[in-house]
Formats: sequence, C-alpha cells, structure tokens
Amino acid sequence: MIEFVAATGPRLMLDEASLMDIGGCVVEGVDIAPKKAVPDDGDLRISHSVEGFLFTCGPDHIRHREPIAGRDDGKVYPLHGSAPGHAAKVLWTKFVDGNAECRADIDLTTVQGLPARIERHWFIDGRTGEAHLKDKVINTSDQVVPTFLMYHMNIGGKWLDAGARLEGGMLAGGGFPWSFGEEPGGIFCVEAPASENDFTEVRLGPIAAIAGKTLRVRVLAETLPYLQVWRNQKAPVDVLGIEPVSHRWVSRSELEASGEFVMLKPGESRQYGLSFAFV
Repeated sequence: MIEFVAATGPRLMLDEASLMDIGGCVVEGVDIAPKKAVPDDGDLRISHSVEGFLFTCGPDHIRHREPIAGRDDGKVYPLHGSAPGHAAKVLWTKFVDGNAECRADIDLTTVQGLPARIERHWFIDGRTGEAHLKDKVINTSDQVVPTFLMYHMNIGGKWLDAGARLEGGMLAGGGFPWSFGEEPGGIFCVEAPASENDFTEVRLGPIAAIAGKTLRVRVLAETLPYLQVWRNQKAPVDVLGIEPVSHRWVSRSELEASGEFVMLKPGESRQYGLSFAFV
C-alpha cells in the first residue's frame, strides 16, 4: 500500500497490487473502510478488494457472475469483472504545494484473454481536501469489445448511526436514512443524471464517528449514468456501498438485447471519473 495524503483531506492507502484502488480511508483518525465485515463468496480478488474503501469493477463485466455466451466449457464472467487483482505500474507520484497526485497504468487481461488498459490519475486538492479520480479505459486488443465500469465505495456500517442519511436528487424524496429497506439489508439502482457541470452528487451523513462530517461523492454522469446502493447488516457483515455504474441493474444478455452495450473498437477509449470529500 502507498500512503497518499495531501495538506487536508482523507489519508488514503492506494493498493499497488490491485489497480491503485483504495484500501484504507482515514478521516478524523478513523478508517471507515469495512475491512473483514463484508461478504465472501470465494473470489479471492474480490475478497481482498471489497475490504477497502473503493474498488473498481469491470471493464469486461460488472456485478455478478454470468455465463459466457457461445462457450460450452462452463466458464463464466468473474465476479465484478476481470480488473481486480491486476497490479498497477506507478508512473509517478507528486506532493507539491500541499496537493497529492499519482499516475499509474494498469495492463490487464479480460476473461476472454484480451488485453486492456486503465490509465489512472489520482489527485487530492490540498486546499479543499477533495480527492479526484480519473480513469481512461483503452481497448488495446484487436477486437471490438463491450466496455463497462463500476466503482464500489464501501463504508463500514459500524461507523453509521441513526442520524446518517443518503441524499441526492436521484433518490426518492431527495433522500432517506442510510438503513433503507427491510432488515438486514437491500439494494437499488436508479438513474443519476447530471445535476451540475456534467456531474451528479450523492451524500452520506452526517457521520458522528468522524466529527459529524458528510461524505460527498460527485460522479461523471455521462459515462456513469446510474447509481447503485446496497447495504448488508447480516452478521458478521456490516457494510454500505455507494456504487456509480455505467449500466442498468439487469442481466448482461438483457443489456445486449436492448442495445445498451458500449462498444470500443481497437485503440478506442472511454473516460470515467468521480470525486469525493468529507465536508
């Protein structure tokens, strides 16, 4: 892990072994990542990644395992796509004028055996404390392929109390308590159109455990037009996930049949991004 911190803002631990995703996220002395309090369904890559504050799902598949069309060997798309578990090549890190900045490339192999690349850029503004993530997903193969992406931001439920709420223009009534749905948890996925400057915003808080701060997440809506949120308090699990995503929460085959695949030709790319701050 690489400690990544600016003059203000969270202290992040970036995971070189898996895409430079975020392991620990320390705010007001508290690491709000869920750690072991997450489901484990046997995929070691995901069991590792989901313990952290943010991990990346895709780019060849999102969400859950599904059969690969046209194959009779029983092989399926891996849980949450092929990217987790691929090591990052760190090109540089900079700590200048109170800001923190990092560039890394992740060369990965999809479940079909095709190459792809994620060019990743992290930046923490030392004045505002806001952390910015920009990703460029490139099809480096010689075939036309569909591309997906999803970010999982996982917060340990033990840090949330009855006063914490989810709020955003995409949510029914503008928001509701974080412990939505029936016990011990639930999941939903809604359209999340841009609200300002091509971004959409969702908030979680106030969180008493981190001095009453609220997690504010802003998402590039053009390529991540949906927001999925899930919570699971089925002991020993205790986690809430805020998950900006490129596609609706339906099966892969339904997305393809309705023409919702985003296709990339060889050499083509697609940009994704989000930012978050504790305010």
